[in-house]
Amino acid sequence: MEESLALVKYEELSTKEKLIMYFLIYAFLGWVLETFYGILVLGHFVKRGFLFGPLCPIYGFGAVIFILIFDGLKGHNVKKFFISMIVFSIFEFVASWILEMAFNLRWWDYSDAMFNIQGRICLSFSILWGLAGIIFSNFLHPFIEKKTQIILQKIAFPMQRVIIYTLASVLVTDFILSCVKYIKI
Repeated sequence: MEESLALVKYEELSTKEKLIMYFLIYAFLGWVLETFYGILVLGHFVKRGFLFGPLCPIYGFGAVIFILIFDGLKGHNVKKFFISMIVFSIFEFVASWILEMAFNLRWWDYSDAMFNIQGRICLSFSILWGLAGIIFSNFLHPFIEKKTQIILQKIAFPMQRVIIYTLASVLVTDFILSCVKYIKI
């Protein structure tokens, strides 16, 4: 009787596919955060971000970097704080520089903030990045990871892949169209 029981192998997304999925989730959540911030500060909806669609890729990239850096680093909040502060200040500086060089536009400017470097980064946001690293790794990502796992269990594995690759294709298309829009020839 035991021999007749077949082991059912649960198919799961690859690490690369999960990172794409998390990129998309956090890019969307970043867009939501930016939109609410814009509404609070300006009092009305303002399109935020680089893309046409409701995604802010910098948040997606940031989340993927967080996931890769903090994988296996449990506890150690002081270490997480300083790693996040340094890595994301560098990331924010480089992203700002690339966007400016590619499109001759600035999506953020901290020139008026104390202790800024070329207006691309500043101490107050660097400290926020450090706190964000702790919140992300201890609370937000475990919550999102748990919820996505519950949702994925309800979707057939082939359909999971179709959804992820379709959304990734839409993102690439949006990225290309957005680049064309911003490139000054």
